[in-house]
Amino acid sequence: MTPTEIRALVDHYIDAYNRKNVDDMLDGLHPQVEFKNISAGVVNASTNGIAELKALALQSLSLFSERHQTIESFEIQGPVAVAAIAFRAVVATDLPNGLKKGQVLNLSGRSDFEFQDGAISKITDIS
Repeated sequence: MTPTEIRALVDHYIDAYNRKNVDDMLDGLHPQVEFKNISAGVVNASTNGIAELKALALQSLSLFSERHQTIESFEIQGPVAVAAIAFRAVVATDLPNGLKKGQVLNLSGRSDFEFQDGAISKITDIS
C-alpha cells in the first residue's frame, strides 16, 4: 500500500468515528481486525473481528453526546501508521467511573494502525 492509500484509510475511519457512523467506520477494516484500547498502561477494551468491534462501537455511541478525534500528526513507521490524536467529548450520562453528564473531556493519545490485504487489520488506541 502507498502512504497515500494508508492515510486515506485512516482518515476515513476517523471521519466515520466522528460522525458516529459505525457501518462506515467498519468499511476499510480487515474482517479479522484486532482492536485494543490502552489507558494508563492498562488494556480496558479489546476485540477480535468486525462483529466484536461493531458491538463495542455501537455500545460506546451512548457514552458521549459529542465526540471528536483530530489527527495532530501522522507518520508511517515501517508497518505501522502512527496518528497522534486529540480527543474531545461531552459525557452523555453519569458513568460508573465517576464521569458526570455534561463533563467535557479533552485527552491526547495516539492510535497505531496496521494493515493487511489493503485494509486496516489492527488498531491500538493508547492514552
